[in-house]
Amino acid sequence: MTDTETGVRQEIVRLTQYAHGGGCACKIPPGELEEILAGLAPPGAGSGASGDLLVGLDTGDDAAVVRMPGGPGAPVVVTTADFFTPVVDDPYDWGRIAAANALSDVYAMGGTPLVAVNLLCWPRDVLPFDLAREVLRGGLDVATSAGCVVAGGHSVDDPEPKYGMAVTGTADPARLLRNDAGRPGMPLSLTKPLGLGVLNNRHKTTGEVFSQAVETMAALNRDASRAALAAGAVCATDVTGFGLLGHLYKLACASGVTAVVDPAAVPFLDGAWDAACAGHISGGTRRNLEWVAPHTEFGRTDELTRLLLADAQTSGGLLVAGEVPGAPVIGELVPAGPHRLVVT
Repeated sequence: MTDTETGVRQEIVRLTQYAHGGGCACKIPPGELEEILAGLAPPGAGSGASGDLLVGLDTGDDAAVVRMPGGPGAPVVVTTADFFTPVVDDPYDWGRIAAANALSDVYAMGGTPLVAVNLLCWPRDVLPFDLAREVLRGGLDVATSAGCVVAGGHSVDDPEPKYGMAVTGTADPARLLRNDAGRPGMPLSLTKPLGLGVLNNRHKTTGEVFSQAVETMAALNRDASRAALAAGAVCATDVTGFGLLGHLYKLACASGVTAVVDPAAVPFLDGAWDAACAGHISGGTRRNLEWVAPHTEFGRTDELTRLLLADAQTSGGLLVAGEVPGAPVIGELVPAGPHRLVVT
């Protein structure tokens, strides 16, 4: 590869080869995470000098929400952190994707991100710092496009590269999107297509670049969040490392309902089915399916479809209990039955 500014030939560094996993697929498996967190959730909404905890650990929502002093109508604080190993080889694109993914947690709560700090782990004796700079530049550009200030951060010398952000934003307490607010009769809308996991895994294995997947991951969920709020939605989550079925399972449990999914209505990125058929399925995806399978009625759904519905996404779309303009309806919430999930 030749630098267009200097004309100097540069060696191509494949960042994905320096990580054991990729993107949100490198998360601790959801079943193991539940065991770790068991008993750590507060018994109810906490309170103190800093305000009231409106959304915490108990429902596994996308971000924490705290009411600060200023009265019941004052904006609430939304805070989150998210970082992961390289999901693509291009450092600038990885930075964009990681930033969009971290900001998504605030959008998934119906909030607006205000300030972020970088979280960077870097093998300083292995990878040059000019690559790290490109990662940070990508994150800065996406955060800037979101109107979110990036104010420093923290870095660690680490054998494996990792990048993300801690993000703080605000929301209207009367217009939050929560994963425990789903009710029977609500349709389910998905604002980005699935298939990011299998395409990223194929990229890691073969080096093929899937531009549509990159731009999908780097796209903010801001417009989807605003559209959901404008449509009167009160329940949502984003679809990331636990896959569509994993995040929908958490929403159904938190809301005390059963979620029904029509696989034929679920959108997929171009090339996703081919990548899955070729075997580019991550260990994270298989663990997702193993986790939700005991709680799911799959009927005649074939194994490949099950895996794609559990595909570990990175910076996926919003899953909204409600109709969102431009987003396909992929199912509905119904009264709680013997299974939390039903795939028709």
